[in-house]
Amino acid sequence: MIERTVEQIAQMAGGTLSDQAFGEENIHGVTTDTRNITKGALFIPLIGEHFNGHAFASKAIELGAAAILWDEKEDNPPEGVPVIVVNDTLEALQRLATSYLKEENPRVVGITGSNGKTTTKDMIHSVLQTTYHVHKTDGNYNNHIGLPLTILAMPKGTDIAVLEMGMSAKGEIEFLSHLAEPDVAVITNVGESHMQDLGSREAIADAKCEITKGLKENGVFYYLGDEPLLRERANAISQTVKTFGEAEDCDIRVNHINQLAEGTEFQVEGYAQAFLIPVLGKHNVKNALAAIAVGQHFGLTERKIAQGLMQTKLTGMRLELIKTEKSITVINDAYNASPTSMKAAIDLVGDMDGFANRILVLGDMLEMGSEEETYHYELGQYIKPEFIDYVLTYGRLGAFIAEGAKKTFGETRVFSYVDKEELKNKLAEVAGPSDVVLVKASRGMRLEEVMTVL
Repeated sequence: MIERTVEQIAQMAGGTLSDQAFGEENIHGVTTDTRNITKGALFIPLIGEHFNGHAFASKAIELGAAAILWDEKEDNPPEGVPVIVVNDTLEALQRLATSYLKEENPRVVGITGSNGKTTTKDMIHSVLQTTYHVHKTDGNYNNHIGLPLTILAMPKGTDIAVLEMGMSAKGEIEFLSHLAEPDVAVITNVGESHMQDLGSREAIADAKCEITKGLKENGVFYYLGDEPLLRERANAISQTVKTFGEAEDCDIRVNHINQLAEGTEFQVEGYAQAFLIPVLGKHNVKNALAAIAVGQHFGLTERKIAQGLMQTKLTGMRLELIKTEKSITVINDAYNASPTSMKAAIDLVGDMDGFANRILVLGDMLEMGSEEETYHYELGQYIKPEFIDYVLTYGRLGAFIAEGAKKTFGETRVFSYVDKEELKNKLAEVAGPSDVVLVKASRGMRLEEVMTVL
């Protein structure tokens, strides 16, 4: 984490120290949340639509904060502690992170995409840490607040920072890219997430390609070569461009995939050995290809890359495999959902052998825009009754999944609920020993709560 004197912090953040007598005191870390205060930290109070962090400054000091950043427009700054006055605390946080990144000067890998960016981040981190000191985005700290906090949490001596970049609107990834100035930029894919805000897959592709705006002149851009929208836009990028995927002309190309009970095995064109990821789903092989490409970029051997992939630990609720006391296998993928990721998870369950029943528990996909009902209905039609035994849905939009599925399943194997307790009761009724259950929906649906019944 950042460790500087108060005076150094003030200079890096573009602020003014209210009392120079405090200038040589030391700061250890940064937080914007009093629940995460550690002794000696700098507390940065942010201002939002419904909150003002300045109201918690006294509490932060009580909990051990060593200094406070303070918006010049706010009254009554605390006394008796170092106070750094700035024009805007959010801008100061971002400026502080940029300064720290430049001073520590690690190489930076920036990652974005509609689906799979967190999994790809975890895989790249696991591969690179076989050889380097690597720092990565924690959880989904990937926006205009989370990214600066991720950077400021970076330990001294970090060789490579692996930074996830998320978005909800046009221009956001461009801002993050300029803030981090990556040496390597990765786009995992272009899906339908944020259709509500951006309106089309073409606009989503444009927004994802903003990650190259801050890419260093000698940087490298890796993207999924199977996606035509990315291929079209890659032609306009002046830096080195390389691809990964299944297409014949991809620079890193998979040529065989084998789904195993403990993970997914695959082979890559030009590599002598097979790779194994402890992650379910053939679609995750493409995320692993991005990790192989980045590992190769930083000079890792095949053996090191394979070792790193095998040791990957994913952020929670992403195809998380759980064995219950009732001998039911649960796949918890309830962190997010889009048509692309839903279909990939459904295909995964359909490919899994050795189970008495394959059960889907699916909820609303959010932020899908004006065509949201159509997306859900078409997803229901996508589910094949020869591979899936039961479909249970939750939510207003989930009802359209059920409606689509009933076209081929009929009425006796598809059930739709808007009450979570009723859903749980039905799941307890149909799920038994030796069954596999997929739980997937957008984060706002909190669908993982139904797993308690199993």
